[in-house]
Amino acid sequence: MSEIASKPLAWWTPQIGEREHELVRQVLESGYLNDGELTAQFERQIAGLLGASFAVAVTSGTTAIALALAAVGVGRGDEVIVPDITFIATANAATLVGATPVLVDVDPNTLTIDPRAIAAALTPRTKAIVPVHVSGRAADMTAILALARAHGLRVVEDAAEAFCSRHLGRFLGTFGDCGCFSFSPNKTITTGQGGLVVTNDAALHARLRELKDQGRPVRGTGGDDLHPTVGFNFKFTNLQAAVGIGQLEQLAARIERMCDVRRWYGEQLAGLDGISLFPFDLAGGEVPQWTDARVEHRDELDQQLAEQGIHCRRFWFPLHTQAPYRRSDEAFPNSLRASRSALWLPSSFTLTRDDVTRVCSRIAEFVARRTMATQA
Repeated sequence: MSEIASKPLAWWTPQIGEREHELVRQVLESGYLNDGELTAQFERQIAGLLGASFAVAVTSGTTAIALALAAVGVGRGDEVIVPDITFIATANAATLVGATPVLVDVDPNTLTIDPRAIAAALTPRTKAIVPVHVSGRAADMTAILALARAHGLRVVEDAAEAFCSRHLGRFLGTFGDCGCFSFSPNKTITTGQGGLVVTNDAALHARLRELKDQGRPVRGTGGDDLHPTVGFNFKFTNLQAAVGIGQLEQLAARIERMCDVRRWYGEQLAGLDGISLFPFDLAGGEVPQWTDARVEHRDELDQQLAEQGIHCRRFWFPLHTQAPYRRSDEAFPNSLRASRSALWLPSSFTLTRDDVTRVCSRIAEFVARRTMATQA
């Protein structure tokens, strides 16, 4: 077996280059490691890139969602609509601000929140909707924003998996009152941990600044500062910003390769029984953070691929099955079906066409063996 054919293929592989090392060294030599001018530069770059008026960098994607919810006025006693298929951080962020996450089912074709389920779940206590753009695929923002307008609700987009993914000519994260991003290690760009909120509302921007930095509307000295309101410490340091700025220099190439990877999978898995890719509007500008598929006998395929050095990632368990948010299965038929069959294939921007061909060949062999066993 050749070295190429036997090398392990990770589901995702972050990369840190010399540019990031150089920028971090500059921060270390400056002696100012805290949230400072480099953080502000990173925020300006992201805002400009996404066409947003303001960007506020914080400690994580979870923090970003929580602070965005707090900024739009969500608090104790309020309800926040959250999709049942998402990373648990989406619900935890609502819990963090004292609200109650109300879980609703997803669209089986996209795995994003179902607007009909949102409408059925509304109560007088509903304050906000948090649509999640799963794998970079847009939720139905037209329907969601129409519901929000009709019922006076705020919209905070969980775009943690949708950095630079476009929908209807705009970047995801810029449709709602706020959009939230993550820079954890399995994202297009990473700062280790870290997150960011974008908004076009100056008042929300000011409130986000206060919430992330002990109630201060502007960076202070730590001494005789004014603290006109309660805030906390969710600052994003110059060290993190240095890594992020270095990562942004590779952004275009990474996005191009992630789209290529999705195309290669689409070409090579087309017509194969038992596996179908979830849709992406590549022509419309959607960026597949990860390539996801609906797979028959998913767990068996995942295990066999792992034994061959090909590592995938199974989808989240539905939130309503997790202990903190447990609910009856009755309202979540699509979530239950999807969670049992959905799989993220190796999706890193480090993959080559040959790597994708190797994955698809192994999947085809698995399908052929299953078919022969069934016919025997």
